[in-house]
Amino acid sequence: MAESLSDYKAYLNPSTISKLNSLELKARMVVEGFMVGLHKSPYHGFSVEFSQHRPYMQGDDLKKVDWKVFGKTERYFIKQYEEETNLKSYIILDTSRSMDFKSGDNITKLNYSIILAAALTYLMIKQQDAVGLALYSEKINKLLPPKASRTYLQEILKQLSSVTASDKTNTSLSLSEVAEKIKRRGLVIIISDFFDDIDSVIKSLKSFSYNKNEVIVFQILDPLERSFSFGKDAIFKDMETLEEMTTQPFQIQKAYKEAMMEFTAKIKRECLNASFDYNLIDTSTPFDTALYTYIQKRTRLY
Repeated sequence: MAESLSDYKAYLNPSTISKLNSLELKARMVVEGFMVGLHKSPYHGFSVEFSQHRPYMQGDDLKKVDWKVFGKTERYFIKQYEEETNLKSYIILDTSRSMDFKSGDNITKLNYSIILAAALTYLMIKQQDAVGLALYSEKINKLLPPKASRTYLQEILKQLSSVTASDKTNTSLSLSEVAEKIKRRGLVIIISDFFDDIDSVIKSLKSFSYNKNEVIVFQILDPLERSFSFGKDAIFKDMETLEEMTTQPFQIQKAYKEAMMEFTAKIKRECLNASFDYNLIDTSTPFDTALYTYIQKRTRLY
């Protein structure tokens, strides 16, 4: 694997990684490329040890001692089980039709988000953290509770592999439903374009604070949604309502970019006020940007 990862940055490029067949392979290559880069960067001091054991402590049940490890090391280690995982995390993914947009050679926002969610899941379970998954559009379409077993990775990847963009967005309602179901403090990761009523979305985002959850927000946009660099004439179709509008983009580009900047700035401001990590990422951005954010957050928690 070392040889194939000689140019690790290639495995963090969305266009390159999207050409691989299986989602598990995509997730693994993104994580392994990220790990190579991590050790080549200023972030190399972060703790990303992948261990299934912890040292024996007084009072631990002797039945849980791994005697095979003792035979090799003459040191007592306890096998870690699901209930002993370090962190419970929830990945909440927007699968509405607005996420199915792409421009040029970029991948869709949904495809980018699925690979990101898969890579985060792969990394978390490798770290013996429990991770759950919520998929939503107008409502919660799938909710898997957090678990840390390696077989559970396959279940989450199976669900992510079957995702197709559908229905309109109701981010506010969906986030509120998930927040009500989280009874124990954990890490909540939300991946969406947040194309919805922003005031309602912000109110729902803040509901995760009630149980003192740590929150990472990834707002995923296509580069063209930020630049609005269309041609002279264009027909715009709402991907959720299918309404169409014909216009000359250069006439509204300035107003659009100002509105978009105000939209993203408001989300960022409200997230920071709530002590949430906010990340605006477009689909041309290498995946290590998002994974660094997760590692930084996890490091601060422990």
